[in-house]
Amino acid sequence: MNRREFLKRAGVLCTVAVLALYASPGDAADPTPVIVLVTYHSATGNTEKMAQGVAEGAKAVSGTSVVLKRVGEVLGDDLLSADAIIVGSPVYVGSISGQVKTFFDNWGPKFDLGTATLKMRNKVGAAFATAGSVSQGKEIAMLTILVAMLNHHMIVISGAGGIGTSATTGPTSPGIDEKELADARELGKRVAEVAALVKRGSSK
Repeated sequence: MNRREFLKRAGVLCTVAVLALYASPGDAADPTPVIVLVTYHSATGNTEKMAQGVAEGAKAVSGTSVVLKRVGEVLGDDLLSADAIIVGSPVYVGSISGQVKTFFDNWGPKFDLGTATLKMRNKVGAAFATAGSVSQGKEIAMLTILVAMLNHHMIVISGAGGIGTSATTGPTSPGIDEKELADARELGKRVAEVAALVKRGSSK
């Protein structure tokens, strides 16, 4: 190797070393994904459609892995491995459905994730709900979900609305419209972003 070639190679190596030294940690893809669990109960398909929108929003955030399951399918490992949990319920008699209530009740006796264990501490949580009419109890349903999460020392956040994200599916507004679906995506996106900040820290 002659002197010119040696200096050229040395210069390239020096440049690579400097770039590696000063590159921002955020410039490289984080090898550990942020896991968002989206879980729900749905009898008519409306809450399921909202759940799918929430999942789409979370998936849109780079480095996010989304698990979408009905509440009856969720395992203890799903809860433990998740960095964020978003729960959706239809409104039954002014509050959450019995299936969603049972889901939260099972955290302790079934999954050994009772409030005293603090195993869910600092995970990010959020809620969404659907109901047949505007004033049927969507806010109460979402607050009930968030209170359950707060009892487990989770960090709860809102979405497009002040409490969470909801949809009215009754006769005057049948099904899930595009605005409600967009709100669901926004909730998923915000939860994934906040979960990433909690897990990886902010570079700002």
